[in-house]
Amino acid sequence: MKGLKKLALATAVAAAPFAAHADLKALDDSAMGNVTGQAGVTIELETEVSIGEFRYTDEGYLSVSDIYIGGGSVERDVDGNVTGVAGLLDDLQIDIDVEADGDAFIDVHSISGAPIDYAVGVGSASLNATDGSGDTTLLASNIGIEGNLGLLNIRVDTATDNLIMNVGFNVTDMDMDVDFLGVNVRDLTVMGAAFYEETAGGGAPTPAGLFAQAQITVGKGTSAATGGDALEITIPQFVADIGVGAVEIGGESIGSFRMDNLAVTNTTMRVYGHQ
Repeated sequence: MKGLKKLALATAVAAAPFAAHADLKALDDSAMGNVTGQAGVTIELETEVSIGEFRYTDEGYLSVSDIYIGGGSVERDVDGNVTGVAGLLDDLQIDIDVEADGDAFIDVHSISGAPIDYAVGVGSASLNATDGSGDTTLLASNIGIEGNLGLLNIRVDTATDNLIMNVGFNVTDMDMDVDFLGVNVRDLTVMGAAFYEETAGGGAPTPAGLFAQAQITVGKGTSAATGGDALEITIPQFVADIGVGAVEIGGESIGSFRMDNLAVTNTTMRVYGHQ
């Protein structure tokens, strides 16, 4: 699977400069059509982000600690603990347009024309009691995610009050320890739905093989249970090939697996508070 990671990265940089982007725009050509030739604001960005702790508190709290966001690769010490990321999240250009109908359109792409590499590292995620017991459960630790962004455009639609996002991305390597289950996941990949077919004979993947694709709509919905307002997230389709190089229990691999041509369709999720 490390070979798979190298293949995906090399192909993404050498064989898919944004002719890949042109193909992926088919996700929402109608959304792109009104943008051509219009003036707007362009932002060129490079950054590296670190967060000591993110905490969500209900009665107890969920703590996510030592979060790193950048580019290149995830850095680890000799024991495999996440210590940071190797580089900046860079080569990043953001075009912003507000159209005549009031819609806001944001297109995120690279300056060079190559996919944008990213790296995310997380030290740990845990559940913690606040009742004085001191109880805590370490959910996961040493989470490292590396990959490439092939497409990201976002429209805020004034006619529907929805945020519509088209995304094409891959994960070329993900490792994590699922501590509360005693399971480790190694060399997880998320690629386009044509990846396994296109690389079966040693061939180079096209954009359809390189990038998992999805359209996501976020807006206000209604809870079926309460009839009240809810945050509604709709995914008409998500397609990908997913592989896991090794699942370890007790430090020993019990094998690998993959899902070919995974398609998640007609999915709607509503989120709301409860007593």
